[in-house]
Amino acid sequence: MGSRLLGSPPKSSERTLRVPEKPVISNTSPLVGLWVLNLFPLLRELYTEVLIPEEVRDEFFATERHAREAALKSAPWIRTVRLHNPENIATHAEIDLGEAAVFVLAEEHEARLVILDDRDARRYAERIGVPYTGTVGLLLEAKERGFIDAVTPLLNVLLENGVRLSPSLVSDALQQAGEMP
Repeated sequence: MGSRLLGSPPKSSERTLRVPEKPVISNTSPLVGLWVLNLFPLLRELYTEVLIPEEVRDEFFATERHAREAALKSAPWIRTVRLHNPENIATHAEIDLGEAAVFVLAEEHEARLVILDDRDARRYAERIGVPYTGTVGLLLEAKERGFIDAVTPLLNVLLENGVRLSPSLVSDALQQAGEMP
């Protein structure tokens, strides 16, 4: 077996295996935020595919059902997945149903990241060692990677549409984005 230089293409007899990335799982509120901003494509750009449990899909459809169904249907990179073991939701009883389903799906699929905004759910993720981000973190990553130009106008739209963001979170995000007035 001969050696080859780093960076040289593999010989036809060598096989390379591509290991798929572990999935990203989203809760309802980040979906709502991105839907309000009409930015579902950011999920595809940042993570290729995002999984949501049926419970999250149902919460997402709870209001403005037809518009939200159409948006989700036009975003095939957001895939609804049924839990293999829905009875495991009970092991996450201290958080709400959608968030509990997110954590069960994350366990079942060995997720690399969960996207959630609720403060208690984020604390829970920290406690059980699950990596997480939220809508604001997603927007910051999108700016850092060049998918959006600015975070400020997007945060303003979220706030104008009733999305609850603490003043300290907004201030920290603007500072991190280099957009402080």
